[in-house]
Amino acid sequence: MDDQHPYLIDDCLIHIFTFLNDQALISASCVCKDWHRAAETPWLWRRMCLQRWTFCNLSVLGSEHVQQSWKKYLLRRCHLEMKMKKGRSGGDYTCKSLRGHAGRVIGLVYLQGNSAQLPDIWNSSAIVCSASADGTVRAWNIQNGEQLWCSPVQSPLTGIIRDEELGVVITADSTGLIKTWQGQTGQEVASCSTGSSHCTLLQHSINNSWFLSVGTCLGSVYTLAGSALTRKSSVVVCDTFTVNILLVSPDKKWIVAGTKDNHDCCPKVMYTESLTFPSEDEEPLCHIVPVAGCQAAVFIPTQPARLAIIHYNDQQKNKTLTVLDISIKRTKYKSEILVQQVASFPLTVNSRTSHVLLEAKDSNTLVVAADQELWVYSLKGALLASFKDHIMPISSICVDSFRVVTASQDLSLRVLTWKNDRDRGLTLESRFHLLGGSHTMSRGFTHVACDYSSIVASVEGKDGKDVLKAYSFIS
Repeated sequence: MDDQHPYLIDDCLIHIFTFLNDQALISASCVCKDWHRAAETPWLWRRMCLQRWTFCNLSVLGSEHVQQSWKKYLLRRCHLEMKMKKGRSGGDYTCKSLRGHAGRVIGLVYLQGNSAQLPDIWNSSAIVCSASADGTVRAWNIQNGEQLWCSPVQSPLTGIIRDEELGVVITADSTGLIKTWQGQTGQEVASCSTGSSHCTLLQHSINNSWFLSVGTCLGSVYTLAGSALTRKSSVVVCDTFTVNILLVSPDKKWIVAGTKDNHDCCPKVMYTESLTFPSEDEEPLCHIVPVAGCQAAVFIPTQPARLAIIHYNDQQKNKTLTVLDISIKRTKYKSEILVQQVASFPLTVNSRTSHVLLEAKDSNTLVVAADQELWVYSLKGALLASFKDHIMPISSICVDSFRVVTASQDLSLRVLTWKNDRDRGLTLESRFHLLGGSHTMSRGFTHVACDYSSIVASVEGKDGKDVLKAYSFIS
């Protein structure tokens, strides 16, 4: 080593080391003292982290030495993701059975989880809330397998959502009673009656103001405001048919509502400001989405207001996936909603299949599930991948930036992970099954949810008492 120009030599080594992956860089650091010093440069490991994941949760680096923190973060996260890709029982994850409900689980949500966008790889504690037809909401620590609290019994519950930022859970029961619960204690915060036997719930915030939209069995959408659940507006979407599609756009400017129960009804798109701050002399601003027979819908998460809808075609024989952009045109005297088609293509889904699931990965990837099959499409209709890993219908799917999890009536979960293929671009790779128990006791999985390092699913019990299965991956 040239003692007169040590920093010049270090700079050259660091530049050369940018061409190495993490394992090669570790090997290079063992060659000699000078190579070790260059290989431990924090910038190299930081660059490697951000190239691989785009975003990293810097707060979890804690008080570690700066020279080692980025390296430790990368190696620990790589090790965890390797386990999440292999899924070996006993070594890569733990499984807890969460028992307590005396009825069907109608939904489950993460109240506190490990974000897939900014994961904390040192602290992976998670709290899940489940709602049941037994009339209770229960909160669980899924790593410990412990119940944290249980609400008083009420009428059978029909829906559950959560607001992670405020730490509240919102439920609806079979009498149309909406309640909000404090997530940490289970204390009831507020309630409001809609008189609807089925409610679809959607929470959204505008300019730091909290709102709840409720789709009813009579075809209307109510908008409630604040912790007191004060009614702000009401719009008829599909008269006499249940509103069971209710979505808010990523830019929070639009709400789409519709029904799956009538092949002739078209969804409606509504301007959220006209629902949340209605004018006394004007009706809320709405527009019909020009597709009938909607079966599933999702907003593209990376676009302000791009909507994907699975619906029946004009002959109502086959299913079509249509992508639409929503915007507003303002003139001096009026405002007008514009709905413009971006793409439309036929699906290979069986026309007789009524239960179709649709999720979006990013700006160009859609995931469709029906019967036992899973398909991955580009936004223009190119089939990127297809899978038939289950022997019975898929009941629920969960999609995030790392993986897709499918839950099936065959009492198994299938885990698939995203990968970048040189020829096909972003696609999925099928990895492993997680089993839910014995068919002598259970009928199959009904719901699934996941955060970065855990998966929770509900199992339908033959005795009418559903159980939650919680799988936590160990770093």
